[in-house]
Amino acid sequence: MLSIEERPENVADRTVLGHWEGDLILGKYKRTALGTLVERTTRFTMLILLKAKDAETVRKAYAKALTKLPSHLARSLTYDQGKEMSQHKAITISIGIIVYFAHPASPWERGTNENTNGLVRQYFPKVTAFDEITPKRIKLVQDRLNGRPRRVLDYHTLNEAFTALVALDP
Repeated sequence: MLSIEERPENVADRTVLGHWEGDLILGKYKRTALGTLVERTTRFTMLILLKAKDAETVRKAYAKALTKLPSHLARSLTYDQGKEMSQHKAITISIGIIVYFAHPASPWERGTNENTNGLVRQYFPKVTAFDEITPKRIKLVQDRLNGRPRRVLDYHTLNEAFTALVALDP
């Protein structure tokens, strides 16, 4: 298991595109979950509807989402130490992304993702049963989040920032 302290400097300073933070947002009675992946530089967000919240389901769903990207846009993933990421070695082997882990009870170490989860909760409060939410609704919320201008990006949307940097990145 690689500690967050082992990440390269360019991950921490957000100078290189393709470093992600991930988490689960739990639904009603903590029975269902929605996966979130947030790119650190642009804050571009992917929401992943999960059929279950076990390690194998999460591994397959995250791998599927991240393999849709060119490999240079999936360099690393920083996650908390939740049991749903216990198959992190399999993710690294299958798609080549390096997984780093934040310290226990230290959500600020993945602050971009925690902030994004707060925005997602505006659409899906804690009483949401994610097994009753359609993929179309998840995509709509993802598109709204990525279409929202952010001050940290000079009021560009996440889509604009991501697209602009992808065009520059070899």
